[in-house]
Amino acid sequence: MREPFIFLRSEITRENALTLITWLKDKEVTKYLSDPQDISDSIEQVIRKTNLPVLTHLFNRNGRFYMVYNKHNIPVGFVRLVKKGSDFEIVILIGDRNNWGKRFGTSAIKESIKIAFFDFRAERVVAKIQKENKRSIRAFVNNGFKVEKESNTYKTFSITMDQYLKLLKRETIMATRIYITKTDKERLKKNLESVLHNGKVPDKLIRDLEHEISRATVVDSEQISSDVITMNSRVLLHLDGDEMEVSLVYPQDADIDRNKLSVFSPIGTAILGYSEGSVIEWEVPSGITKIHIRKVLYQPEAAGDYHM
Repeated sequence: MREPFIFLRSEITRENALTLITWLKDKEVTKYLSDPQDISDSIEQVIRKTNLPVLTHLFNRNGRFYMVYNKHNIPVGFVRLVKKGSDFEIVILIGDRNNWGKRFGTSAIKESIKIAFFDFRAERVVAKIQKENKRSIRAFVNNGFKVEKESNTYKTFSITMDQYLKLLKRETIMATRIYITKTDKERLKKNLESVLHNGKVPDKLIRDLEHEISRATVVDSEQISSDVITMNSRVLLHLDGDEMEVSLVYPQDADIDRNKLSVFSPIGTAILGYSEGSVIEWEVPSGITKIHIRKVLYQPEAAGDYHM
């Protein structure tokens, strides 16, 4: 299961503070939180004393505080980074129980350590977690954290800058691996032969698609992972700040008005064979663009539509 898209917002509004109070009054939510049990009362007192619409400075007194938002621009939790010498300690909470188990915490940790290392030049990021908090432990381990020490109650995890860079390198290598089915490869080769003779497709687009096909790992249709973009898949993309839903189709089925994108187009060639969560930089007529594959909404093979 891929991590969901989230973003961290450093501006903390009055409305955010009220949302925090609601979360922090839920004993199940705060069960493993190291803050005092009456933390929600403290926030309420702060709100009463000021009429300011933005309260960022009050939340940043002991570090840097961020609200975690989902793709619908709705807050789902918070992250606090506390500076301790050359290190930063991370505290994370997903506030709404309906969002538990959906890997929002894993995504938030990933974004937080990126900020700690690249924005604040941390040498190490540390997390102190109660042993019973299995979900949090799993989320930090999935982000490359290692156990540093433990007591009867807590485990302390950490990740260094060097460990993080090695992890990024490994993820980059994995992200550049693409997969296509045997059926798609055979059909694409026939399409390539056809366009080579009619001269209607620019040579560069043909070369790019040929290169992608030649480097792809070929698998049976029944074995392709359900989060990989195959031909006739429908996907949600984030493209230079805009979100768009497209279908990847053969050139004869292309229809830009219906968001049916030919595999011979720059974006179509770019996304072929990649999986959910991949970020691709690709050359288009206007320059280099960044494509974030948010979600595979439909894949013929996963739906059993092998005739597509």
